[in-house]
Amino acid sequence: MLIKYLFIAFLIIAFVPPVRRFVFYLLVGRQLVKEQKRQPFGKRREGDIRVDNQPSKSNGSTFKGGEYVDYEEVK
Repeated sequence: MLIKYLFIAFLIIAFVPPVRRFVFYLLVGRQLVKEQKRQPFGKRREGDIRVDNQPSKSNGSTFKGGEYVDYEEVK
């Protein structure tokens, strides 16, 4: 008798999406919300890229480029 009720409950949880979302929220959702609130705002996440612009040099040089490097073609 108990196995029959457990089986019916399992079928309802498995195949009825609103019930499944509610059960997921009960089991996992609250913990996720707590973890998200615990994260401080304004901090960058891992993998974010930040580029700082370098101030322009006022020594009058207009050279824009790098060193020329000789190379040999290898066959």
